[in-house]
Amino acid sequence: MGVKTSDDYLHQLTMLLPPGPAWEQEFAPDVHAVLEDLAPEFARVDGRANDLLNEMDPATVRELVPDWEKVMNLPDPCFGAAPSFSDRQKAVRVRLVAVGRQDRDYFLQISRDLGYPNPRITEHRAPRFGRARFGASHFGTWGAQFLWTLHLGERQPAGRRWGISVWGERFGKNPHQAIECVVRRENPAHTIVFFDYGDV
Repeated sequence: MGVKTSDDYLHQLTMLLPPGPAWEQEFAPDVHAVLEDLAPEFARVDGRANDLLNEMDPATVRELVPDWEKVMNLPDPCFGAAPSFSDRQKAVRVRLVAVGRQDRDYFLQISRDLGYPNPRITEHRAPRFGRARFGASHFGTWGAQFLWTLHLGERQPAGRRWGISVWGERFGKNPHQAIECVVRRENPAHTIVFFDYGDV
């Protein structure tokens, strides 16, 4: 159902007048003048009610972005102090539906979302009876267990990315601090992550 205009409300108010020639425009101009003044206000209230419905949904929120941010602990400090308004809107939507995980695919998806198209993960394992194999690579040591490396390679060279571009930054520039901040925050507590920006 669409938002009614002033003309729609004026027509509706006019139709609510009692029948008869005494209420026609020619014989009751003051009454019609009052209705013409009321119609825009009814249309304004109708429009604002529709705006309220839009503000309740993070997919269409505009005016209440600061309120949503307070509830969702945004803006995310990992992405700088001054994200663009469109990035703030998207952050609200993403934060509302985000479901964190602690598997490899989750961290690979974070990397892709932040502009690294071909990430991969190497898990370093300490040698253990029954798991260690002679000649296997990527062993850790007894003193350094639960290590993993996120190999990112080069970020896509061009294009604005959500959470990366902020006011004053050159498009396509990506400070590595953003992905490191996000991954370390989501990182399983018992593990240590290293970042490799070399060739993937």
